Amino acid sequence: MSNMIKVGIADMKICQAPDKITTIGLGSCVGVAMYDGVTGICGLLHIMLPDSTKIANNSNKLKFADTGIDALLESVLAAGAKESLLKTKIAGGAQMFNYLLKSSVGNIGENNVTAVKNKLAELKIPILAEDVGKNFGRTVIFDPETYELAIVKAGSERYVI
Repeated sequence: MSNMIKVGIADMKICQAPDKITTIGLGSCVGVAMYDGVTGICGLLHIMLPDSTKIANNSNKLKFADTGIDALLESVLAAGAKESLLKTKIAGGAQMFNYLLKSSVGNIGENNVTAVKNKLAELKIPILAEDVGKNFGRTVIFDPETYELAIVKAGSERYVI
């Protein structure tokens, strides 16, 4: 029997097979599933913003790509994952509101995706699959037994990356 571990917004959890892990509400936010395919240890991070240095109140490290991914890495390693075996799958980063493209805020989703990719590249952790951008929100479910990241969007079929 497996459990479904729920990750909130600006949150992170760790799990191990046979449990699964999920987060809902990935609009401009990005979900980062980091896993070790040998031990079955994985973590899922739900980031909201790209850069903690641009925000005055940045006490929640999990809210940001730069500090959240560091925390995710520390947590999966502490749980027993091996750094050399880590891989990721990412989803989210949608452009939810077209009017923001013309504002000073810009495309938060695109900025989040870029920040996540840059941080993972800096850490030399490969991204094996992604479902990012577009204009719809997503719910994701990661299965550390199969390494599949299931994507569910409103009014659509579930698909796997």
